[in-house]
Amino acid sequence: MTDRRNLVLTGASRGIGHATVRRFSEAGWNVFTCSREDVPADCRRDPNWSHHFVADLAQPQSRERFIVDVDQVLAGAPLHALVNNAGVSPKTPYRERLGILHGEIEEWRSVFELNVFAALELARGFAAALGRGKGAIVNVTSIAGHAAHPFAGSAYSTSKAALSALTREMAVEFAPLGVRVNAVAPGEIETEMIGPEYEPLITRIPMQRMGTTDEVAAVIHRLCEADFGYVTGSEIFITGGQHLF
Repeated sequence: MTDRRNLVLTGASRGIGHATVRRFSEAGWNVFTCSREDVPADCRRDPNWSHHFVADLAQPQSRERFIVDVDQVLAGAPLHALVNNAGVSPKTPYRERLGILHGEIEEWRSVFELNVFAALELARGFAAALGRGKGAIVNVTSIAGHAAHPFAGSAYSTSKAALSALTREMAVEFAPLGVRVNAVAPGEIETEMIGPEYEPLITRIPMQRMGTTDEVAAVIHRLCEADFGYVTGSEIFITGGQHLF
């Protein structure tokens, strides 16, 4: 391994994850990623995006394999940042929100496996490497974890609320290792997941626009830099002020 700082990021193939890879790469970080699918060929030409693993982090065995694969490549080198970005917000077969009264309970379990347990197990699995790097963990939560949302289902919202609580607990337990743990809570961000139905939500945003993936990526990157070296256990809202109401 080189002397450059190392990042592990989940959910890299699109949206916030993809923009975050680009932001860290521009800053010279060595990037390790995973997602359920491969990434576009033009992105893989980025020399700093050194390793991508196809993994379904909703499956415990796939999580374990990903940790082992990254550790083998690191070969004892430090890890300086872990960004738990992978998440899922499923709908019922009738395109309804996966709520309390609709959908299968097994779907709830699947949501929590990816949105909560993957972050927990990756943080635990990479703890030693993060300790060597005196690194940082950033969990990607959501505005939906703090208030009812018209399009995010109950399973998604409660899993993100759990991830917010997990962030606080992780901050306490990882502090003796010299590892900081924070979260970012995006609001309405322009990604492939956003459709016309989201337009009415803009009136509820003080800044009167949706955010960009680059704006989220910039905050994630800063949380992993030395400027934020005394910040841990915090959750930063990236909502244009929407969370204030």
